[in-house]
Amino acid sequence: MAKTRKAQLNVRVDEGTARAARERALARGVSVNRYIEDLVRQDTGEAGRAFVDAAADFMRQYETVFAEEVGEGQVRG
Repeated sequence: MAKTRKAQLNVRVDEGTARAARERALARGVSVNRYIEDLVRQDTGEAGRAFVDAAADFMRQYETVFAEEVGEGQVRG
């Protein structure tokens, strides 16, 4: 089995965020590194793209409804 190259990434976050990451990783039974790696994979993966595409399609379909409700200038800018 081929080795996967690993890169080290140092990130500074506030104490609350660090605590939440530790707690969520512990709850999932993984390391904080693995937890963060999984979050990035989810964000950049197919599910993330599918969500963004679906949201954009929804907005295209209902743009006129939103424009009527809140005013044309409010929807785009």
